[in-house]
Amino acid sequence: MQDLTPAAASDSAAPVHEWPALRLLRAYESRELSPVEVLDSLAAHAQRWEPQLQALYAPDFDAAREAARASEARWARGEPLAVPVAGQRITLDGLPLTLKENIASRGTPVPLGTAATELQPAAEDAPPAARARELGAVLFAKTTMPDYGMLSSGLSSFHPLTRNPWDLRKNPGGSSAGAAAAAAAGYGPLHVGTDIGGSIRLPAGWCGLFGLKPSLGRIPIKPPFAGRVAGPMTRRVEDAALLMAALARPDWRDGMSLPPQELPWLDLNLDLRGLRIGLMLDAGWGLTVDSEVAAAVDEVARRLAAAGCQVLPMGPCSTRAMIDGLDAFWRMRSWLDISALPEERRARVLPYIRAWVDRGAQLTASELFHGYSQMAALRDAALATCQPFDFVISPTCPVPSFPAEWASPIHDPQRPFEHIAFTLPFNMSEQPASTLNAGFTGADLPIGVQVVGRRFDDLGVLRLSRQLEDLLADRQRPWPQRPDAQASS
Repeated sequence: MQDLTPAAASDSAAPVHEWPALRLLRAYESRELSPVEVLDSLAAHAQRWEPQLQALYAPDFDAAREAARASEARWARGEPLAVPVAGQRITLDGLPLTLKENIASRGTPVPLGTAATELQPAAEDAPPAARARELGAVLFAKTTMPDYGMLSSGLSSFHPLTRNPWDLRKNPGGSSAGAAAAAAAGYGPLHVGTDIGGSIRLPAGWCGLFGLKPSLGRIPIKPPFAGRVAGPMTRRVEDAALLMAALARPDWRDGMSLPPQELPWLDLNLDLRGLRIGLMLDAGWGLTVDSEVAAAVDEVARRLAAAGCQVLPMGPCSTRAMIDGLDAFWRMRSWLDISALPEERRARVLPYIRAWVDRGAQLTASELFHGYSQMAALRDAALATCQPFDFVISPTCPVPSFPAEWASPIHDPQRPFEHIAFTLPFNMSEQPASTLNAGFTGADLPIGVQVVGRRFDDLGVLRLSRQLEDLLADRQRPWPQRPDAQASS
């Protein structure tokens, strides 16, 4: 399509399933490639990775190939599925895509990561799935998540253990575990996760990706809930921007969605000079920031200052009392859901999750109300603390990735949220926030830096992230290879 923004430069030797999304679209338009060729390359690659990685749920490459053939025919006619957005024609036609398994897609059961779920085919596409199909995306698989999405881990009672492709002994994070592992391993350019406390940003950070938690309601979702969003997880900011253009379109089923707004999602230019950037290195509670993580975020701040930004220290925006209240509310909510299950199904829930929710049975009504009120307290505190700044940067997580078999970086169900102190406030404040890779630890594990914008400034977060992508280019490394590819190289 002639009015697409030029794709980012990419290694011409890369296999086609690792090409950026916009480069693939240009190749489809010029007949350099067909969607079938790309899917076949991806399928062979993923099927070799999966025995070690276990990122996918319900892959269906036969149905995906049919969708790719239909896309190939549309491109041959010069009629790809597209919609106008801010003066540009936006399409996903023929692009491989995964969706986190809690984003319903018609005909596929939604286990919610737990063996306690009775599997029934989904009756309809949730809004992100519907928007992607309308634009011709080739959905070839769903991706794994932990029980009820309540862990920052690839550990699940339903799915096999999902691992981090940078180091198979390590955790990809969660709850968008499979999406992060798949993106880092090169399973195509486009992946969609969900986030209610860090579930896009944390795994993206631990897997070296770009991940965007949009403003609440920017991408309609079903079911909606306070703090819950769907968002892109990609190797490049530009690919995430394309997904935002495709998915941030109206759907009546989300009563918390924002009014429709056409934004120039693919215009990622930003003048850094004079921007006021808050630097938050102390979240006010939770795990102590690892020295290598702090050094990487400090280097990001130094480079922004050298580019003309005014980088200023920023204090914490949340407190231990806030998180303890929110913890009580979530335990009660989850306890009510799990305790309503028949005993035989309840016993299938991951033991860590059962141990976490048990205290919910003892909470009083006043404790529950106080806990619920902390969502508003967190929102107000985050907005007030960020107000003096155009953007805020912080660690995505205080620590690097952790053992694959653990449920969290400290593996303690009585201290479940210690690692989300930098991400959770911005779900409650409804601000857009992203993560991108700031460098690596001495053990070769990715380190994420978080970028937070003002409410509703999703495009601003994308633009600053795109500039940081260039500023940090020399701190990146080649993407991980399959173990069999490593052995043969």
